[in-house]
Amino acid sequence: MQCELCGAPITGPSKTIQIEGAELCVCVRCAKHGTEVQQPRRKGAAQAKPGLAAPQAKRRPRDVFDLMEGEIVDDYADRIRVAREEKEWSALDLAKAIKEREILIKKIEKRDLIPEDEVRRKLEKALNIRLIDAPEDSISSSGPGRVSMTVGDVMSFKKSRK
Repeated sequence: MQCELCGAPITGPSKTIQIEGAELCVCVRCAKHGTEVQQPRRKGAAQAKPGLAAPQAKRRPRDVFDLMEGEIVDDYADRIRVAREEKEWSALDLAKAIKEREILIKKIEKRDLIPEDEVRRKLEKALNIRLIDAPEDSISSSGPGRVSMTVGDVMSFKKSRK
């Protein structure tokens, strides 16, 4: 086993210390550089530390894609700028209306930033525009029961014309 601080092989008992919030397994010489952490006593099974909740079953980590409502449109910056100018608002006026900073509005309009969901919703509400290209919209545009043409359909169509 190696000391996690100096890298030297640990001979004899190791010490667990805490430095800047990180727990390290170190040799006796390096133990003076941190605060020693008391190891829980083990009686066959690990005991929970007093004051801490018992460990629960691991949950699946939240995925950003689970939270997505759709994709932001490609021309979001233009839509925001045009809608703001139609209301005769400056970037500062829009920022005040949605309680955000003016620099954020300017960066979004320059396409330096893609608005986060919360800011996007505020912009949509204040400017009465739509910035999300929802998957439901693309499905419903073809109409109920209509099937869109695929590349294979086009190829078979060209073959049949010869």
